[in-house]
Amino acid sequence: MKAFYRIVTLLISMNTVNSNSQTLQTVPYVDLEKFGGKWYEIASFPQRFQKGCTCTTAEYTVTDKGFVIVENRCNRDSVNGKQSYIKGKAFVVENSGNAKLEVQFFWPFKGKYWIIDLAEDYSYAVVGHPNKKYLWILSRTPIMKDNIYQQLISKIKEKGFDITKIKLTTQIHTAL
Repeated sequence: MKAFYRIVTLLISMNTVNSNSQTLQTVPYVDLEKFGGKWYEIASFPQRFQKGCTCTTAEYTVTDKGFVIVENRCNRDSVNGKQSYIKGKAFVVENSGNAKLEVQFFWPFKGKYWIIDLAEDYSYAVVGHPNKKYLWILSRTPIMKDNIYQQLISKIKEKGFDITKIKLTTQIHTAL
């Protein structure tokens, strides 16, 4: 029950927008079919609902009903820890070029999920919230090249996010 209340509190706070929020720009267009699939969390602003998470991934599946299925997984407390899982839906915000989504894990609460940077080949993405309190750096692989990561950190800082809050996510390192 505690987990439910934490997620509800998170979703309510994700809908709170500060006066600086209108300046956050998304990418102009996202091809949801290309965006679909598995993503590895490289780094994020730590959130209560992710406490103790390692090996965090997100998988997006576009449906024929006009929404995206969101499946988040992580291992608790270690790379070999018990897997935690949550499934939700993401709805595209009209006239956003598919770059603004509203994610819902528990009805009726939705959180803003804005794609603010995206590789041309969809190999990485940066997702944030207009209040700049939520941020995720995602990659198609569990390891991101340092020069790309540093470029993203610079862009994130330019967008007004507090980069001192970014924490690297532990991933199982596999040969690429």
